[in-house]
Amino acid sequence: MPIHAPAKVRRTTDGHPAPTHHAQPHSPQAMSSPHQPTETRVAVLVDCDNTTPDILDYALRVVAQFGRVVLRRGYGNHTTLSRNWQEALVRQAFTPCLQYQYAAGKNPADIALALDALEAMFDHRADKFCLVTSDSDFAYLCRKLRERGATVCIVGEAKTPDALRNASDQFFEWTPPAPEPAAHHDTPTDKPAPVKAETPKPAIIKRRPKFVADAVALLAAGTSEGRVSLAQLGQYLKRTDPGFSPAIYGHSGLLDMVKTYDLLALKKEEGGHYTVGMSQAMEALADGGRG
Repeated sequence: MPIHAPAKVRRTTDGHPAPTHHAQPHSPQAMSSPHQPTETRVAVLVDCDNTTPDILDYALRVVAQFGRVVLRRGYGNHTTLSRNWQEALVRQAFTPCLQYQYAAGKNPADIALALDALEAMFDHRADKFCLVTSDSDFAYLCRKLRERGATVCIVGEAKTPDALRNASDQFFEWTPPAPEPAAHHDTPTDKPAPVKAETPKPAIIKRRPKFVADAVALLAAGTSEGRVSLAQLGQYLKRTDPGFSPAIYGHSGLLDMVKTYDLLALKKEEGGHYTVGMSQAMEALADGGRG
């Protein structure tokens, strides 16, 4: 059998054996890559007792520019949620938070909204909060969230008091749409309808929905160049409507779709990617309106 030489023992200056240090293998944590920045998580909390369901679509379009909506909740009493808000909350995948009114004149839904917002912040489930309300009682909640490092935006109506507007990082004012005029029907005539000859199948019509131009105006307004990348625009449109596809409007892709807009100016940058902003005519019109 082979004879192994005894291992040499290191000793200190006073003759005692020196402590040995065994090499430790690298842990997975030590070998892991640096922390990658994550997408901003947005909580949308709706004060259903204080606003109308028509505001909900606008609020979701606004917050889609900030990040991914991870928390959707609507707060109200039984009458509000069952009569006015049920269809809107179900359609937009909101969780209804029913709060019974225990005493006349008390609104427990406001307390529930505030507590859920603070809980989501402390649990690190959300980084940005969007409160859909015009109630100035939430001004203190806005200040506490911001003191803890969260950002807060308010989506409200024109009646929103300055106390709530100024307590938020951003305020977005929602304007109710104007009522559509009644349709006029032509009176029937005694003349027989002409026989229509068979026509060839019409070509696909390329439509230009206004919400694409509105999205560019919203996103580009927050940049110093007044432009946004085509990829960011596409991501935003997907956030506002997960079913969005340029093919629905007769286009082969988002680039082909944007090219059809007179209101938008498309530019190919040095790296080969495209950016889009409002056309000079639209910018001049906007500047004139602000003047």
